[in-house]
Amino acid sequence: MDIKQLETFIAIAKYESFSKAAESLYLTQPTVSNHIANLEKELDTSLVNRSNRKISLTPSGKILYDYAKSMINLKKDAALELSKFQGKMIGHIEIASSTIPEQYLLPEILYGFHQRYKEITYNLIHFDSKEVVEGILKGEIDFGFVGAKSFHKQLEYLELVEDEILLVTPNVEPFSSWPEEVPLREVLDHTYIFREEGSGTRKLVEDALGKQDLGIQALKTVAFMENTEAIKQSVRRGLGLSFLSKYAVADEIRYGLLKSFRIKEVRLLRHFYFVFHKNRTASPLDREFQQYIKAHFHLS
Repeated sequence: MDIKQLETFIAIAKYESFSKAAESLYLTQPTVSNHIANLEKELDTSLVNRSNRKISLTPSGKILYDYAKSMINLKKDAALELSKFQGKMIGHIEIASSTIPEQYLLPEILYGFHQRYKEITYNLIHFDSKEVVEGILKGEIDFGFVGAKSFHKQLEYLELVEDEILLVTPNVEPFSSWPEEVPLREVLDHTYIFREEGSGTRKLVEDALGKQDLGIQALKTVAFMENTEAIKQSVRRGLGLSFLSKYAVADEIRYGLLKSFRIKEVRLLRHFYFVFHKNRTASPLDREFQQYIKAHFHLS
């Protein structure tokens, strides 16, 4: 069995498409088809169902898949150990993350890992928490950073840090005279800017309001925005108030550009998590990155 054939087979299993597998491997589609045909001829079995619009593995293909991953990872292990021996590590990491970890946790994480391994390159993909989980379950990504748990027996979450969602206002009257904690009734008559559906921040606020027998519709919403920076700039200019992570507004609060408050009746707390598939075999570089995450956040 040729390594290139096995890499092609794994790509087809991942993308469920000959054309997408070809694109990911920078090969032509006929070359991909030829790799699979030769592998099936060598093993004397059909590995891929081609009858449906969506490509799937045959029972034989499913058996080969785990062995193929192991063989490819063994090759990568050897390359990794040799690169370590030579004082370098070469590779590429794809990371999927929801907004707040992406903007306020990952820059420091990537900087630290880069100081250790200068030759590694990165691709940071922006997903909301739900999309990160879906991507891992489908095998499209290896791991991610999220602000909400979606319980699934195939997923493992490592708790990284605690976050708090704060009520954020312009630093003008009447807000500049508010106490650090304000009653819920005090905030109901103002206009709000909310994150998009699927956002972990928005879900936390919705759940908290629900426990007070209120829905998000109880707050007068002027806009829904996907971009945290756009929300902060809009709040500064008086478009409305918002609920944002303490990490997102730390600098603005420090320099007096915005004000932040807690609501007496609720505590908007959550954690950020590093999530990956429990049963999927990680590549050597992925394992190295996972170990770095554990060390960075002092996890056992």
